[in-house]
Amino acid sequence: MIDVNNISFKYAGQKDLVFDDFSLTLKEDNIYGLLGKNGTGKSTLLYLISGLLRPKKGTVCFDGIETRLRKPETLQEIFIVPEEFDLPQMSLSQYVKINRPFYPLFSTKVLEDCLKDFELTTDLNLGALSMGQKKKVFMAFALATGTKVLLMDEPTNGLDIPSKSQFRKVVAQYMSGDRTLIISTHQVHDVEQLLDHILILNQKKLLLDAPVAEITDKYVFEYRTPDEMDDVIYAEPSLQGNAVIAPRKADSAETLVNLELLFNAVNEGKI
Repeated sequence: MIDVNNISFKYAGQKDLVFDDFSLTLKEDNIYGLLGKNGTGKSTLLYLISGLLRPKKGTVCFDGIETRLRKPETLQEIFIVPEEFDLPQMSLSQYVKINRPFYPLFSTKVLEDCLKDFELTTDLNLGALSMGQKKKVFMAFALATGTKVLLMDEPTNGLDIPSKSQFRKVVAQYMSGDRTLIISTHQVHDVEQLLDHILILNQKKLLLDAPVAEITDKYVFEYRTPDEMDDVIYAEPSLQGNAVIAPRKADSAETLVNLELLFNAVNEGKI
């Protein structure tokens, strides 16, 4: 669905490239977690995929069409929720009336249901909302568009603990099987239950590009005592004991991914 082919990119006035001969393929029916340290290009990659930025070399294509061309048939299938944004001084109903015609699969019911799950009504003045409320409204609108590709940059920043739980519920309920969601985040614990594919960026390249099912098939994520460390690949001390990653044995049960532990292990070259 999305093909990033040998791209190079840097911002005007900057010496260093953000990406250099970088490639990536993203398929439909996946929720991707895009992880990386600050400055590794996570947000830049989302903007390149959306067509808001253009590569200096190489191509970014959605269904065979370069996103840099900003063709209407491409733009109506891609929606991005940036980390920081503002909404116009108007009612939600006015905003929907202006924007919904661009999205052929827009669903008023999905919008209303998402807002209800977020404990918000449709009778809202966008200019009077807090940042957390704006995020909820914009994410509800994004899900209601019905686009094939949905990009979210740090979606849980600014949300309180109950709202983060609501976010997971809303995404799990309204991301249908033929859509692709890419979540760029530092708040790994907020989203790790949602993801089915992990991407880890570092210094212009991918350190990890793997389905969660493949990771949990190969490794276990456990807490162990110091005398149970013989086969451990990576470990960090914690209050519950040593948090570890170890090879999964044929007779051992599958465990949930500890995304923070995985991220640290990958960045240290242990996986």
